[in-house]
Amino acid sequence: MSPKALLVLLLLALVTIFALVCVLLTRRETLVHCPAGSQDSLDGKHNDQSLVFADLSTEEMAVVLKYLQSHLGLPLVDAYHANSSDNCVYYLDVEVPCKEQVLKFLDHGGPKPVRRALAVVYFGNQAEPNITEYVVGPLPAPTYHRDVTAEKYRGKLSYHGRTVMGNEYEQIGKFLLGGKLLEAATFFEQVFGHNGSDFAALTSAPRGFQSGDRATWFTLFQNIKGFFLHPVGFELLLNHSSLNISHWSVPKVFYNGQYYDGLQELEKEFKANRVKVAKVERVSSDGGFASIDRRVPSLGSGPLHYEPCGPRYSVRNNQVISPSWSFAFRMDVNRGPSVYDVRFKGQRIVYQLSVQDAMSVYGSNCPGGMSTRYMDVNFAMGRYSYSLVRGVDCPYSATYLDTAYLIETVTPEVQKNSICVFEQNVEAPFRRHYSNLQSLYYGGLPASALVFRSVSTMGNYDYVWDFIFHPNGAIESKVRASGYITSSFLYGDGLDYGNRVAEHTLGTIHTHFINYKVDLDVGGVQNSLIANDMTFEKVKVPWNPEHEINRMKLVKKVLDTEDKAAFRLHDDMPRYIYFASESKNKWGHNRGYRIQPISFFGEHLPETDPMERAISWGRYKLAVTKRKEEEPYSTSIYNQNDPWTPSVAFADFIDNETIVNEDLVAWITTGFLHIPHAEDVPNTVTLGNAVGFLLRPYNYFDDDPSIYSPDGVFFTSEQDPTSCDINHLACLPKTAACLPNLPPFTYEGFQNLTRL
Repeated sequence: MSPKALLVLLLLALVTIFALVCVLLTRRETLVHCPAGSQDSLDGKHNDQSLVFADLSTEEMAVVLKYLQSHLGLPLVDAYHANSSDNCVYYLDVEVPCKEQVLKFLDHGGPKPVRRALAVVYFGNQAEPNITEYVVGPLPAPTYHRDVTAEKYRGKLSYHGRTVMGNEYEQIGKFLLGGKLLEAATFFEQVFGHNGSDFAALTSAPRGFQSGDRATWFTLFQNIKGFFLHPVGFELLLNHSSLNISHWSVPKVFYNGQYYDGLQELEKEFKANRVKVAKVERVSSDGGFASIDRRVPSLGSGPLHYEPCGPRYSVRNNQVISPSWSFAFRMDVNRGPSVYDVRFKGQRIVYQLSVQDAMSVYGSNCPGGMSTRYMDVNFAMGRYSYSLVRGVDCPYSATYLDTAYLIETVTPEVQKNSICVFEQNVEAPFRRHYSNLQSLYYGGLPASALVFRSVSTMGNYDYVWDFIFHPNGAIESKVRASGYITSSFLYGDGLDYGNRVAEHTLGTIHTHFINYKVDLDVGGVQNSLIANDMTFEKVKVPWNPEHEINRMKLVKKVLDTEDKAAFRLHDDMPRYIYFASESKNKWGHNRGYRIQPISFFGEHLPETDPMERAISWGRYKLAVTKRKEEEPYSTSIYNQNDPWTPSVAFADFIDNETIVNEDLVAWITTGFLHIPHAEDVPNTVTLGNAVGFLLRPYNYFDDDPSIYSPDGVFFTSEQDPTSCDINHLACLPKTAACLPNLPPFTYEGFQNLTRL
């Protein structure tokens, strides 16, 4: 190539590079950050009335604890270090005022209800150990405490029904490792290669067969990440009912399908070569097949959710407001998320919507699995609502909120970013129609919804709780399950109780049942329950009497008593069932809200089971009762460890009272049967494991409220759909041509962890 040609090519290359740099610089100038969005109009709609439902602040918790320490007249030990034989404050929570007082305050300018705390105290250092619940008030400067135990539970609370606190679990570990497991030292050393000190364990519950029992099966696993999938085949029964640790014992041991009368018998039988050993390969500390570490290189971020015009909702204190919706929220330390005073376009639809409990019943041919009936309210679902991860648990740009607790400690704990609020595009048209008959036009509405979310991690399982608020006045409650399955050691007829998911691992069959309280106020507090369904009636054809036709007909019925409004799990239920007010819409129909469950149940525990009354809410997919202040919850945290004499039995709520024109509550149970399979390893995915219910307007409005949504799209064949004046989506390329204002990624979920 000649020098002249080389010079020309070099000049062309320089010109090309210069042009590309100019283009990139120009494009960089056009990529401006999205506007922050003006929320002034929404901010002005906030009020402090929502604080009547607010959780205790850390300052209030400290004040209440100090008051109790100086006024109970008994020494109180820090619950974090408390023995079962000590007195301690187990937890504090807000005592939500009675509904009548709250409505007078919210709606009629009445006095603000007195703010009070609920304190649960374990009295182990008394002649008759007991659990006592106190109301402490008024806040912020308490002057009194009142014992409300008998009022709430119609009697005393037995001490053996208390939850197992962290220190008791630690004492169990010390009791076993400090000498008890050494009774089978040869067995542990030769079978597992250590003296029993390198295991992880899962507790079963309930803990026995009758009131007073406190005997727990512990299933042992390899102590590695994702240990839930690595059982070793060894389980032991610990009797820890005595408040004196020296009286604890291990009456039964299970290994590889065989039961032994304690560790000494196991050791004896092992030395006599009468124990069938199943060698389990040691897995690396990363968990092997149970690891959820990323296994392939990243390809960069996927689709991103962001608001080019800024958030269209506002959060202040414990209140969320959007152009259509407003609600207050709190996080019950035991039950998890609750929303209150839910209003659409200023009209209250729901007074309270809250999780009550999440229950799992397991099956297995191993003792820990077959005896497990977890009632997660006992393990504190709100307490274990940990920090959420931006961009995974919630959209990256969501609003994140903190929660605070005081449970098993004297120092309030704050879980950073444990609630998120965001507006979500569901990516399916909320409604749409393309007209090709006579006139040509298109009309539709993108499905945007306001979401309130938290996640409870209950040991192995993660429950993703959503309350979703739609543009037509509908409210959706949804829970998704993820996390690790609980497994048993695979031996013998194990495949009758699940599927094999690893060499020695049985994914055990189980159910998930979740119960909600829904205090609907449809057009006021006086509602009735109405059922609509269909039937066919055979009639002569009016224009041709020689023929007959099966004519579909609407069937209407008022369910006027609690017994008629209680639908057992597999009962036929009217396909339309709704709360109706006495007021009517424009067309003469009683304004109503329909309850529409979405579920795929397993079977409920047989009612002949001695512990079934403790979870008797699970009998019903829907039960509607007359609202009573003395029936605030469908269950109790004490039912887990004394289910044979439950402190709250939901079945007793249903006593055939009239429910016509009364303040009503719907108790809704949803759930699914889970038979674990290979694809549940390492984690169960949320896809297909979502259940819940919808509260849908039913003649509540005169037409569909979503028709008034500013997000609606409409254009005809005679209009230019690419014009911003006709179609706001045509403006989107310009509106969204901006970089979202994303905060830096942070995570504080490993700080100040609650002891498990």
